[in-house]
Amino acid sequence: MTDVDERFNRLMDVLDQPMIVVTTASAGARAGCLVGFHAQIGIEPPTYAVWLSKANHTYRIGALAETFAVHVLGRDDRGLAELFGQRTGDEVDKFESCRWTEGPDGVPLLDDCANRFVATRTAWLDPGTDHVCVALRPIAVDVEERPGEVGVLPFSSVRDLDPGHGAEERQRPIPADEPAGS
Repeated sequence: MTDVDERFNRLMDVLDQPMIVVTTASAGARAGCLVGFHAQIGIEPPTYAVWLSKANHTYRIGALAETFAVHVLGRDDRGLAELFGQRTGDEVDKFESCRWTEGPDGVPLLDDCANRFVATRTAWLDPGTDHVCVALRPIAVDVEERPGEVGVLPFSSVRDLDPGHGAEERQRPIPADEPAGS
């Protein structure tokens, strides 16, 4: 890691990004992961971007999916962050360990997460890094009447989690013939 990389990482730590869980489904397979890289990228029409790690099961299912759900985690949602951040869909069905409802196109909607939106994919961008960008156009939104009172679960609250896939796995290219998992 270069000095610039280290300094950039320190600057990004100051931002303390809110954490989200992204879920999706395709061809009968469900997936979901904890995401720290995300932002609104358009006003008209409203558009949001999430960045998925290429090492994740969610990346492989998401590559085939058109519909996604973005769940904004509240301060009390550390359990969901642990489930979707530390477990890998390559080994376990995360949805067996949480309450969820099937949404549009089979996308899992986390019942315990009141602030969320369902969206359709408008773009898939691979800039050649360890993550891909998925641009999303909301089609349905669930929001608490007073979402600011709930607060969000910031990155600093989950920094100690061990990811389901390590950084070295995000660096390797995924072979085209590798199975998507279950």
